[in-house]
Amino acid sequence: MKETSSTFLESFWEALVQAFRLIVTGDPEVASITLRSLQVSGLATLLACLWSLPLAMLLGLRSFKGRGFIKGFFNALIGVPTVALGLILYMLLSRSGPLGVFGLLYTPLGISIGQAALITPIMVTFGASALESVDPELRDLARTLGASELQTSMAILREASFNVLLAVVAAFNRAFAELGIAMMVGGNIRYVTRVLTTSIALETARGEIALTLALAIILVGIVYGISLALNLLRKAQ
Repeated sequence: MKETSSTFLESFWEALVQAFRLIVTGDPEVASITLRSLQVSGLATLLACLWSLPLAMLLGLRSFKGRGFIKGFFNALIGVPTVALGLILYMLLSRSGPLGVFGLLYTPLGISIGQAALITPIMVTFGASALESVDPELRDLARTLGASELQTSMAILREASFNVLLAVVAAFNRAFAELGIAMMVGGNIRYVTRVLTTSIALETARGEIALTLALAIILVGIVYGISLALNLLRKAQ
């Protein structure tokens, strides 16, 4: 038992050293996969912002019939499994699907669109909650000072801007670390659609532990680094 444990530790340590060597030396494949992951998830976040933030403002700043139902709907969508959403997107984007004419299947843009759909509920739910958490007296004060509805809404948005930013960052981290959509919509094609998560799954199956560890360290490091930087920024304010 001791020999087995010792052998495992030695193998793990050797793989870990090789992993850091791949990172430090700037291995071309590791760099390519990392850059592609950032580009795909970054575009997904930007796309989701286009429709999610206006929806969050509508739900967070306005009262209307059916508002509670819509909020509950988006809140429930947060828990949708990525493989289920990936399957739906695959059917939509395949050649025989209604969106097959655009040729988005097995492309980085296709992955970005899929990830944007995945993180939309996160942005809408967390963004609306951030706006609702603003002190109601701010709205009353703005109206007392003669501000219009638009000016009042912008004042509330400025007050909640950091929490809204947290929602955007949480959405990016979710897209960056997801696997199902990237695998099913992207196809994990080398030098085309292969990203960190799909590469980790593939290289683990192949037994390439050093490369897997290198990619996993980068993945966790980026997600944790962004969150840490945001927390430090919050404390500095």
